[in-house]
Amino acid sequence: MTPSPPPAVAGDRSPVPAIGWAAPLRWLRLGWRDYVTHPLPGALHGGMMALFGLILWLALRDEFWLLAGAFSGFLIIAPVLASGLYAVSRYLERGEKVCCAEVVRLWSSGDRRLMTFGLLLGLAGTGWVLTSAALITLWAPAPVQRPMDFVLHVVLADGVGLFEVWLLLGAWLAAPVFASSVMTLPMLVDTPTPLWHAVGESWRAVGSHPVVMGVWAVCIVALVALGMALAMVGLMLTVPVVAYASWHAYRDFERAGLIRPLRG
Repeated sequence: MTPSPPPAVAGDRSPVPAIGWAAPLRWLRLGWRDYVTHPLPGALHGGMMALFGLILWLALRDEFWLLAGAFSGFLIIAPVLASGLYAVSRYLERGEKVCCAEVVRLWSSGDRRLMTFGLLLGLAGTGWVLTSAALITLWAPAPVQRPMDFVLHVVLADGVGLFEVWLLLGAWLAAPVFASSVMTLPMLVDTPTPLWHAVGESWRAVGSHPVVMGVWAVCIVALVALGMALAMVGLMLTVPVVAYASWHAYRDFERAGLIRPLRG
């Protein structure tokens, strides 16, 4: 198989947008446009994630490690769960009508690449929870059993130490997950590209524009945190907008020749 331009944009003679530090703002603007153009799929995806997050919080709010594990897994595989929204953006890009049936069709296709990647992301989330638990158990001045224990003994602990190391460790472990997935999932939805080739292209995109992708990662974290802070209800908006924006990030990198999906 050899790389070829995407059918949806092959005849597009408009200039390729510059992928500078402000590009994530453009992606978010286009993501918002896709959301308001056809709000039902995004609202359903976001609503289900908001409901699931709320159920997790209510069920596990007094069990810190179970809650941390559940939310870590939830957030890490959320891009896979939102992959149906990439299909929505692809249909809208082509000027085609779209409905929830297209999303259902993607999920019912049983794409092994998506399932395999989701499993790998889940394992990464498990690794983070175990590493985090070991760090805090060994270092915290008192046992951490409930979320309030974490706030008191880790976040509000005197001096600089455990919390800062915990944040740095989380960022260090999250960076390769982000690099492995940011272009991979839209590419898997859009093309028959093999999984490992897609992951390699995703790393290539991040390596070629580390500042832009760093800004994009911060935008994603901020929007998801905002959605969760608003009693999870905000996820109804932030999840689909981020998913649609991720599609446009993928498309910009492809149009610029910075990633090469295999379409044949």
